[in-house]
Amino acid sequence: MRAVIQRVSEASVTIEGVKVAEIQSGLLVLLGIEEADTKEDIDWLTAKIANLRIFGDAEGVMNLSLKDTHGNIIIVSQFTLHAATKKGNRPSYIKAAKPDVAIPMYEAFIKQMENELGKKVQTGQFGADMKVALLNDGPVTIVIDTKNKE
Repeated sequence: MRAVIQRVSEASVTIEGVKVAEIQSGLLVLLGIEEADTKEDIDWLTAKIANLRIFGDAEGVMNLSLKDTHGNIIIVSQFTLHAATKKGNRPSYIKAAKPDVAIPMYEAFIKQMENELGKKVQTGQFGADMKVALLNDGPVTIVIDTKNKE
């Protein structure tokens, strides 16, 4: 599982001209799921994202988490995070999970994130052509891969 986590002042997801998700201060998470991902990947990554201390405290030091700030989150499925670009100029997505595996994993990830945060989270729509807008705050952007826990 691979995630691009962006601290945002605002973010939204629009599908066919309809805004389906919108937040102010919080996180926009782009989530890539691969065939080898498991429930353990979900548990580890949701806990890491919910507790990642990337929000400023009273002194402006990044010392607070999404849980601490009661911020909001949008989770967007993005298979292109698993693009293999070693050969040629056309990316291969062979490592990205097929929908029969990815959809249940995506839904489980959302549910686990809601459990971590104690509230409903907003999402894009799996497989849809989405327009994602954001105002990156900082900018703060972090990439996490559950297969390479650094």
